[in-house]
Amino acid sequence: MRKLLIAANWKMYKNPAESTAFLTHFAPLVKQNDRAEVVLCPPMTSLPALVDAARGKAVSIGAQTMHWLNEGAYTGETSPTMLTAIGATHVLIGHSERRQHFNETDTTVNLKLKSALAHGLVPIVCVGEHLHERESNKTADVLNLQVSVALEGIDPAALGPLVIAYEPVWAIGTGKTATPEIAEEAHKIIRAQLAKVAGTAVAAATRILYGGSVKPDNAASLCCLEDIDGALVGGASLDPGSFSQIVANATAR
Repeated sequence: MRKLLIAANWKMYKNPAESTAFLTHFAPLVKQNDRAEVVLCPPMTSLPALVDAARGKAVSIGAQTMHWLNEGAYTGETSPTMLTAIGATHVLIGHSERRQHFNETDTTVNLKLKSALAHGLVPIVCVGEHLHERESNKTADVLNLQVSVALEGIDPAALGPLVIAYEPVWAIGTGKTATPEIAEEAHKIIRAQLAKVAGTAVAAATRILYGGSVKPDNAASLCCLEDIDGALVGGASLDPGSFSQIVANATAR
Protein backbone atom coordinates (compact mmCIF):
# COMPACT_ATOMS: atom_id res chain seq x y z
CA MET A 1 0.00 0.00 0.00
CA ARG A 2 1.18 3.50 -0.86
CA LYS A 3 0.96 5.79 2.16
CA LEU A 4 -0.85 9.05 1.47
CA LEU A 5 1.21 12.23 1.36
CA ILE A 6 -0.36 15.63 1.95
CA ALA A 7 2.02 18.49 1.15
CA ALA A 8 1.57 22.23 1.72
CA ASN A 9 3.11 24.66 -0.74
CA TRP A 10 3.10 28.05 0.96
CA LYS A 11 4.65 29.80 -2.03
CA MET A 12 5.77 33.36 -1.10
CA TYR A 13 3.78 33.56 2.13
CA LYS A 14 4.71 33.42 5.84
CA ASN A 15 7.84 34.76 7.52
CA PRO A 16 9.64 32.64 10.16
CA ALA A 17 7.45 33.85 13.05
CA GLU A 18 4.26 33.22 11.07
CA SER A 19 5.52 29.79 10.01
CA THR A 20 6.27 28.62 13.54
CA ALA A 21 2.96 30.06 14.78
CA PHE A 22 1.18 28.00 12.13
CA LEU A 23 2.93 24.84 13.30
CA THR A 24 2.06 25.56 16.94
CA HIS A 25 -1.63 25.53 16.00
CA PHE A 26 -1.44 22.84 13.32
CA ALA A 27 0.61 20.09 14.97
CA PRO A 28 -1.95 19.25 17.70
CA LEU A 29 -4.70 19.03 15.07
CA VAL A 30 -2.92 16.23 13.21
CA LYS A 31 -1.30 14.58 16.22
CA GLN A 32 -3.45 11.46 15.86
CA ASN A 33 -2.89 11.18 12.12
CA ASP A 34 -1.10 7.98 11.18
CA ARG A 35 -2.46 7.43 7.69
CA ALA A 36 -0.67 10.21 5.84
CA GLU A 37 2.76 11.75 5.65
CA VAL A 38 2.41 15.52 6.11
CA VAL A 39 4.94 17.93 4.58
CA LEU A 40 5.12 21.71 4.89
CA CYS A 41 7.05 23.61 2.18
CA PRO A 42 7.59 27.19 3.39
CA PRO A 43 9.67 29.95 1.78
CA MET A 44 13.42 29.47 2.06
CA THR A 45 13.80 32.08 4.81
CA SER A 46 11.43 30.11 7.05
CA LEU A 47 13.02 26.70 6.53
CA PRO A 48 15.49 26.70 9.47
CA ALA A 49 12.92 27.94 11.99
CA LEU A 50 10.30 25.47 10.80
CA VAL A 51 12.72 22.54 10.81
CA ASP A 52 13.57 23.33 14.44
CA ALA A 53 9.92 23.78 15.40
CA ALA A 54 8.92 20.48 13.77
CA ARG A 55 11.35 18.32 15.72
CA GLY A 56 9.48 15.56 17.50
CA LYS A 57 6.28 16.27 15.57
CA ALA A 58 4.67 14.17 12.84
CA VAL A 59 5.42 16.81 10.21
CA SER A 60 8.24 16.94 7.67
CA ILE A 61 9.68 20.11 6.17
CA GLY A 62 10.57 20.61 2.52
CA ALA A 63 11.82 23.31 0.17
CA GLN A 64 9.92 24.77 -2.76
CA THR A 65 12.87 24.49 -5.15
CA MET A 66 16.64 24.07 -5.28
CA HIS A 67 19.59 24.23 -7.65
CA TRP A 68 21.05 20.95 -8.85
CA LEU A 69 24.68 21.88 -8.02
CA ASN A 70 26.23 21.80 -4.56
CA GLU A 71 27.82 25.23 -4.87
CA GLY A 72 28.79 27.86 -7.39
CA ALA A 73 28.33 31.44 -8.57
CA TYR A 74 24.55 31.25 -8.80
CA THR A 75 23.21 34.30 -7.03
CA GLY A 76 19.99 33.70 -5.13
CA GLU A 77 20.04 29.91 -5.46
CA THR A 78 19.98 27.24 -2.75
CA SER A 79 21.88 23.97 -3.11
CA PRO A 80 20.80 20.47 -2.04
CA THR A 81 23.60 20.32 0.51
CA MET A 82 22.33 23.55 2.07
CA LEU A 83 18.88 21.98 2.40
CA THR A 84 20.13 18.78 3.99
CA ALA A 85 22.41 20.74 6.32
CA ILE A 86 19.45 22.48 7.94
CA GLY A 87 17.35 19.32 8.09
CA ALA A 88 14.95 19.70 5.18
CA THR A 89 13.79 16.30 3.93
CA HIS A 90 11.68 17.04 0.84
CA VAL A 91 11.84 19.36 -2.14
CA LEU A 92 9.36 20.44 -4.79
CA ILE A 93 10.75 20.24 -8.31
CA GLY A 94 9.32 21.83 -11.45
CA HIS A 95 6.23 23.46 -10.00
CA SER A 96 4.24 25.11 -12.79
CA GLU A 97 4.95 28.57 -11.36
CA ARG A 98 8.67 27.82 -11.47
CA ARG A 99 8.28 26.72 -15.09
CA GLN A 100 6.15 29.74 -16.01
CA HIS A 101 7.96 32.54 -14.19
CA PHE A 102 11.54 31.26 -13.85
CA ASN A 103 12.06 29.37 -17.09
CA GLU A 104 12.39 25.90 -15.57
CA THR A 105 12.23 23.20 -18.20
CA ASP A 106 11.86 19.44 -18.35
CA THR A 107 15.65 19.28 -18.66
CA THR A 108 16.31 21.28 -15.48
CA VAL A 109 13.69 19.15 -13.71
CA ASN A 110 15.74 16.11 -14.68
CA LEU A 111 18.94 17.67 -13.32
CA LYS A 112 17.26 18.61 -10.06
CA LEU A 113 15.68 15.17 -9.67
CA LYS A 114 19.04 13.46 -10.10
CA SER A 115 20.58 15.79 -7.53
CA ALA A 116 17.75 15.41 -5.00
CA LEU A 117 17.97 11.62 -5.16
CA ALA A 118 21.76 11.72 -4.84
CA HIS A 119 21.48 13.81 -1.67
CA GLY A 120 18.74 11.81 0.02
CA LEU A 121 15.98 14.35 -0.44
CA VAL A 122 12.45 13.19 -1.24
CA PRO A 123 11.64 14.83 -4.60
CA ILE A 124 8.08 15.88 -5.40
CA VAL A 125 8.17 16.34 -9.17
CA CYS A 126 5.36 18.47 -10.57
CA VAL A 127 3.82 17.80 -13.98
CA GLY A 128 0.68 19.09 -15.65
CA GLU A 129 -0.91 20.56 -18.73
CA HIS A 130 -2.20 24.03 -19.60
CA LEU A 131 -5.84 24.61 -20.52
CA HIS A 132 -5.12 24.97 -24.23
CA GLU A 133 -3.26 21.66 -24.19
CA ARG A 134 -6.19 19.90 -22.52
CA GLU A 135 -8.66 21.46 -24.96
CA SER A 136 -6.45 20.26 -27.84
CA ASN A 137 -6.49 16.69 -26.46
CA LYS A 138 -2.75 16.87 -25.74
CA THR A 139 -2.88 16.05 -22.03
CA ALA A 140 -1.42 12.57 -22.46
CA ASP A 141 1.34 13.83 -24.76
CA VAL A 142 2.34 16.57 -22.29
CA LEU A 143 2.34 14.29 -19.25
CA ASN A 144 4.20 11.49 -21.02
CA LEU A 145 6.92 13.88 -22.20
CA GLN A 146 7.33 15.53 -18.79
CA VAL A 147 7.60 12.19 -17.00
CA SER A 148 9.97 10.71 -19.58
CA VAL A 149 12.40 13.64 -19.58
CA ALA A 150 12.30 13.97 -15.78
CA LEU A 151 13.39 10.33 -15.37
CA GLU A 152 15.88 10.27 -18.23
CA GLY A 153 19.21 8.66 -17.30
CA ILE A 154 18.08 7.64 -13.79
CA ASP A 155 18.42 4.04 -12.63
CA PRO A 156 14.93 2.78 -11.71
CA ALA A 157 16.48 1.28 -8.57
CA ALA A 158 17.15 4.82 -7.33
CA LEU A 159 13.54 5.98 -7.72
CA GLY A 160 12.20 4.62 -4.43
CA PRO A 161 11.75 8.09 -2.86
CA LEU A 162 10.14 9.60 -5.98
CA VAL A 163 6.81 11.40 -5.62
CA ILE A 164 4.99 12.95 -8.57
CA ALA A 165 2.39 15.69 -8.27
CA TYR A 166 -0.13 16.12 -11.07
CA GLU A 167 -1.11 19.77 -11.15
CA PRO A 168 -3.32 20.80 -14.05
CA VAL A 169 -2.07 24.32 -14.63
CA TRP A 170 -5.58 25.52 -15.44
CA ALA A 171 -6.69 24.58 -11.90
CA ILE A 172 -3.93 26.27 -9.88
CA GLY A 173 -5.06 29.35 -8.03
CA THR A 174 -8.12 29.67 -10.28
CA GLY A 175 -10.69 28.05 -8.02
CA LYS A 176 -11.24 25.45 -10.73
CA THR A 177 -10.65 21.84 -9.77
CA ALA A 178 -10.35 18.82 -11.98
CA THR A 179 -13.24 16.48 -11.36
CA PRO A 180 -12.26 13.24 -9.62
CA GLU A 181 -12.74 11.50 -12.96
CA ILE A 182 -10.42 13.91 -14.82
CA ALA A 183 -7.82 13.68 -12.04
CA GLU A 184 -7.91 9.89 -11.93
CA GLU A 185 -7.57 9.66 -15.71
CA ALA A 186 -4.46 11.88 -15.62
CA HIS A 187 -2.97 9.87 -12.76
CA LYS A 188 -3.47 6.66 -14.72
CA ILE A 189 -1.65 8.21 -17.69
CA ILE A 190 1.27 9.15 -15.43
CA ARG A 191 1.41 5.72 -13.80
CA ALA A 192 1.34 4.01 -17.19
CA GLN A 193 4.22 6.18 -18.40
CA LEU A 194 6.17 5.40 -15.23
CA ALA A 195 5.73 1.72 -15.99
CA LYS A 196 6.94 2.28 -19.54
CA VAL A 197 10.11 4.19 -18.65
CA ALA A 198 10.98 2.78 -15.21
CA GLY A 199 9.19 -0.55 -14.91
CA THR A 200 6.00 -1.81 -13.31
CA ALA A 201 7.50 -2.04 -9.82
CA VAL A 202 8.38 1.67 -9.78
CA ALA A 203 4.98 2.56 -11.23
CA ALA A 204 3.16 0.56 -8.57
CA ALA A 205 5.20 2.02 -5.70
CA THR A 206 5.34 5.70 -6.72
CA ARG A 207 2.95 8.06 -4.99
CA ILE A 208 1.16 10.46 -7.33
CA LEU A 209 -0.46 13.48 -5.71
CA TYR A 210 -3.18 15.74 -7.05
CA GLY A 211 -2.56 19.49 -6.91
CA GLY A 212 -4.93 22.17 -8.10
CA SER A 213 -7.31 24.08 -5.83
CA VAL A 214 -7.52 21.29 -3.25
CA LYS A 215 -9.81 22.27 -0.38
CA PRO A 216 -11.42 20.53 2.61
CA ASP A 217 -14.62 19.91 0.66
CA ASN A 218 -12.98 18.08 -2.26
CA ALA A 219 -10.06 16.34 -0.54
CA ALA A 220 -12.03 13.21 0.28
CA SER A 221 -13.49 12.72 -3.20
CA LEU A 222 -10.05 13.11 -4.79
CA CYS A 223 -7.95 11.09 -2.37
CA CYS A 224 -10.33 8.12 -2.27
CA LEU A 225 -9.45 7.17 -5.85
CA GLU A 226 -7.18 4.26 -6.69
CA ASP A 227 -4.37 6.17 -8.35
CA ILE A 228 -4.43 9.35 -6.25
CA ASP A 229 -2.08 9.07 -3.28
CA GLY A 230 -2.53 12.45 -1.64
CA ALA A 231 -2.51 16.14 -2.43
CA LEU A 232 -0.25 19.13 -3.04
CA VAL A 233 -2.15 22.03 -1.48
CA GLY A 234 -1.62 25.72 -2.14
CA GLY A 235 -3.85 28.46 -0.74
CA ALA A 236 -5.91 26.19 1.50
CA SER A 237 -2.74 25.11 3.32
CA LEU A 238 -2.04 28.59 4.69
CA ASP A 239 -4.60 28.23 7.47
CA PRO A 240 -3.95 25.51 10.08
CA GLY A 241 -7.62 24.68 10.50
CA SER A 242 -8.22 24.36 6.77
CA PHE A 243 -5.11 22.30 6.14
CA SER A 244 -5.73 19.98 9.09
CA GLN A 245 -9.26 19.38 7.76
CA ILE A 246 -7.80 18.46 4.38
CA VAL A 247 -5.55 15.92 6.10
CA ALA A 248 -8.52 14.53 8.03
CA ASN A 249 -10.82 14.33 5.00
CA ALA A 250 -8.16 12.86 2.74
CA THR A 251 -7.42 10.07 5.21
CA ALA A 252 -11.05 9.24 5.96
CA ARG A 253 -11.24 6.68 3.16
